[in-house]
Amino acid sequence: MSEPLNVYRDWLGIKNPQPPLDHYTLLRLKKFEDDSAKVRQHYRKLNAHVRKYAAGDYAKESQDLLNELAKAMLCLTDRGRKAEYDASLGRDDPGQGRKYTFEQILVGRKIIDRDQLKKARDYADAIGLEVRDALVQQKFASQDVVIQSYAESLGLPFVDVGDLQLNTELIGKVPAVLARQNSCAPIMIDDGQVLVASPNPLMPDVEDELRLRFEMPVRSVLCTPTGINQVVAEHYPREAAAAEIAAGSDQSSLASGSSGKETPEATAAMTPEEYAEKKKERRNITLLSFNFTMIICFGATQFFVLSYVVGITYALPLASMVAGAVYMLKK
Repeated sequence: MSEPLNVYRDWLGIKNPQPPLDHYTLLRLKKFEDDSAKVRQHYRKLNAHVRKYAAGDYAKESQDLLNELAKAMLCLTDRGRKAEYDASLGRDDPGQGRKYTFEQILVGRKIIDRDQLKKARDYADAIGLEVRDALVQQKFASQDVVIQSYAESLGLPFVDVGDLQLNTELIGKVPAVLARQNSCAPIMIDDGQVLVASPNPLMPDVEDELRLRFEMPVRSVLCTPTGINQVVAEHYPREAAAAEIAAGSDQSSLASGSSGKETPEATAAMTPEEYAEKKKERRNITLLSFNFTMIICFGATQFFVLSYVVGITYALPLASMVAGAVYMLKK
């Protein structure tokens, strides 16, 4: 009689597994591995292998293990969470090492060179983009690699939302308006916290609203804009957002700080890309107005200064001439 399936032994190749396994053992890493790139590399390899069983008789076991692998990876690529987790395993030193900026990570790993970085900066400044978005638009690096490097620079985890089976109960607790305007979606519960995926760290007001809705702490997990847009389109269609507005419900979910002349219904119907473009347009208009005001103020100041200097230069001789003429007339 064959032994029952043990996913850790049979799929991951772990000899004599004794659950619960620590994250390092689960991901086949050396204990206290600090290289987040290596953590993600091991995760991707194991994820791809386990996915082979997703369509067979062990679909549930496959998905459960995929989520377990994802949780381990998300913990070990989150700087703060990893330090706490390592301490719980008996690590004395924090082991965090030097922190690198987003640009240092990209150049240091030869993802881009300095010339490409300069071109991306110039392009970003010219049209009002973030450097990371300029890198993708200029095709200097892929979206996945850029966002992963960005996440690492912030000490936050990165996840491919397509790898996960999302928690539908959590999805249902987030209004479509909030999800669409902030390009975010809850993905799972891990260690008593709701993990919320977005291309950017959550704004404090959005995080507070989500925390109140879930009645649990919320933690940011970064993902690509393409990935979150697919999730939002599937689970939070624009029709659902428009219906929320029309019903007059969840007005407080407009937590993204939007302002403008669009009606709530029009705003709700925007895709995340359209909403981001509208915000960028408003920001550019604001900057243009500010710059124009400063130019006017500077010009007016120069005019008055010049008038004063010219007045002093010509007023004294003119006054002398007038005084002389008056004196002659009196005589």
